[in-house]
Amino acid sequence: MKHIIFPVILMTALSAGAATEPVDYANPLVGTALKGEGGTAPFVGEPFAMTNFLAQTRENKMGTMAYVYDDTHIMGFMASHQPTVWMGDYGYVSLMPQTGGEIRTLPEERKITFSHKNEKATPAYYSVTLDNKDGKIKAEIAAAKRAGMFRFTYPRTDSARVIIQGINLNPGLADWANDYGPRIASIKGWIKVDTVNNEIVGYNPDRQAAQIGPELADFKGYFVIKPDKKIKRFGTWEGSGIYPGKDEIEGTRSGAYIDFATKKGEAVTFTVGTSFIDLDQARDNMKRELPADGDMKKLVASTRAAWNNKLGKMKINGVDDETKRIFYTAMFHCYLFPREFSEYGRYYSAFDDKIHEGVSFNDYSLWDTFRAFHPLMTIIEPELTGDWITSLLQMYKEGGWMPIWPNPTYTNIMIGTHGDAVIADAYMKGIRNYDVNLAYEAMRKNAMTPPESDTSRRYGDRDRWTAFEGRAGASWYHTIGYVPDDKTAESVSRTLEYAYDDWCTARLARELGKTDDYNALMRWAGNYRNIYNKEKGFMLPRNYDGSWVDIDDTDHHGMTEGSKWTYLFCVLQDIPGMIELMGGSDAFAAKLDRNFNENRYRHDNEPGHHYIYLYNYCDRPWKTQELINKHTAVNYHDAPDGLNGNDDCGQMSAWYLFSIMGFYPVTPGSNLFAVGAPQFPEFEINRGGDAGTLSIIADNLSDKNIYVKSVTVDGRRLTDHHLTWDDISKAREIRFAMTDQPSTFWK
Repeated sequence: MKHIIFPVILMTALSAGAATEPVDYANPLVGTALKGEGGTAPFVGEPFAMTNFLAQTRENKMGTMAYVYDDTHIMGFMASHQPTVWMGDYGYVSLMPQTGGEIRTLPEERKITFSHKNEKATPAYYSVTLDNKDGKIKAEIAAAKRAGMFRFTYPRTDSARVIIQGINLNPGLADWANDYGPRIASIKGWIKVDTVNNEIVGYNPDRQAAQIGPELADFKGYFVIKPDKKIKRFGTWEGSGIYPGKDEIEGTRSGAYIDFATKKGEAVTFTVGTSFIDLDQARDNMKRELPADGDMKKLVASTRAAWNNKLGKMKINGVDDETKRIFYTAMFHCYLFPREFSEYGRYYSAFDDKIHEGVSFNDYSLWDTFRAFHPLMTIIEPELTGDWITSLLQMYKEGGWMPIWPNPTYTNIMIGTHGDAVIADAYMKGIRNYDVNLAYEAMRKNAMTPPESDTSRRYGDRDRWTAFEGRAGASWYHTIGYVPDDKTAESVSRTLEYAYDDWCTARLARELGKTDDYNALMRWAGNYRNIYNKEKGFMLPRNYDGSWVDIDDTDHHGMTEGSKWTYLFCVLQDIPGMIELMGGSDAFAAKLDRNFNENRYRHDNEPGHHYIYLYNYCDRPWKTQELINKHTAVNYHDAPDGLNGNDDCGQMSAWYLFSIMGFYPVTPGSNLFAVGAPQFPEFEINRGGDAGTLSIIADNLSDKNIYVKSVTVDGRRLTDHHLTWDDISKAREIRFAMTDQPSTFWK
């Protein structure tokens, strides 16, 4: 699995000395390079933290993360809420140390060079040495869930300074995905230097995704910043204007600064509390989560313990340290989102712009994560799965619909209502610590109710907000059996994904005795057949009058982030029906062969994540096993470019974890897992509670023995190509016999 593009710092995620605990193997720098486009960042904080603390190498926006490995300068240290590269940050604040007489406030002016040789990144601690011209500055980060600590160690100087940027609406960053004009015209951040309480307080109302979501008049990201050195010299700034001694300012690109005299090697620590409720809650979060004595080592230790608790749920044996780093880094990425949004019993809702009591989570990449991330969490985090569903249902109550991609409110990004899949999958597995009737109500509305102006708007991806997108084109989908290309954007992808979502909702309808709904939903679940062009052999766009739109192999017309190859096999709910539609097992297998042999398969795009496993369904499981062996190796590495495609809030990493274990949830909601091929000799999964530990053993696994000869579950031999939910959730041992000869292992 070696693929070393970057020659330095591949061990920087490790603590000094040999790695001894799971957290020591997690490398947050994986996926941060431009090559590979992993879209991750070296976040510091506890699992599912509300606020992520990180170094900032560039001004972030939708399409750009705050940290990119290829950059050579650091311009700040952020408390951020940007979940992934194609969503926006919101309510952020940044701090940047500097020295010298000239006060440099704007990001491009204040940035300082650094080397990755002087950088260390772990989930619990980050440090870097800045090549400051007046003497090097060491910067360190530690964090919990809603609060963190920045520590800057200065040279001897009379002007050791920190620049605080409370908001950054830079019109120079505008592009097709980012329009700053409306935000600059309508919002202002506020910051105040309080010398009596020795703190800097403020709020940031900016949401980088605001143009594609509703207005939120009361949204604010609050922050309280407390240095452990007395504030004596200070000022505020707005744009290029600097105002020494002025303690308060409002603006769209503004902040504050404080100035100290320091001895050589003197460290100044800044504790930071964040909140979406108010300043008092930010102070309370800081008080609850940070050591009272300001000891950063204690905070690092407690955050390490939180990570070891989560990463320790899965253990691997018989592999080298490099492989452990890839494995535990994937787990690290699976424990970042959705972020916890509640603050000790209360939460701000970005769906009705009010404060509520309860538990809340946010930033769900549902179009991606319903496929593997959420099914993985039903195994190792069933209680949290119910809490996540409760949060989605709260959004439904407060805003009128379950969201497609909350950031932190509705956004017109992506398609389908895949909260349906998350709920159906959890319910069928017996996870029901949420309001089941409310869940069905929300799912039914998704399925039955077209969005506003459905027949008069195309609802293009990232269209400016006028109303929630829902299942755009549902009016046509219900009447003519597909989403017509001349009426609604992304018509092929929508038809396929709505059909699967209808099947998921039908699963719950049947369980709850909603017979009429079940019959209608199952009829719609077959709508995928209406866009399969038998002559061309592809799912193709179709106009309202029934005519077909032919597209070439690379055209994305009618598709969401892909070509006609990307969406050819996207019938999760009826794979036998899809195979029959395409001419039977041999013809289907031949089309799969073309997909992989002609390099049509795009592992960096989630709609195809189950394609490797489809060979099982046409009696060629050895091809599945060969491809798993190949793609777990070529797409995942222990390097900054070590993800082939956006991780998308854990989906890319969850695919890897399932695939190396030896099974995959091809159809979430079915309680079936397609057998693959384990890539490690031994796993242990701690399912918690009475479920205990599941051992997965691959006997005789080697570089040559990549094929599955047989599978036994607690000694019972498998007689088809599926493991069941009962197997995964109740068995004590799943044992694979590996061989160097292809076979149909269940026969």
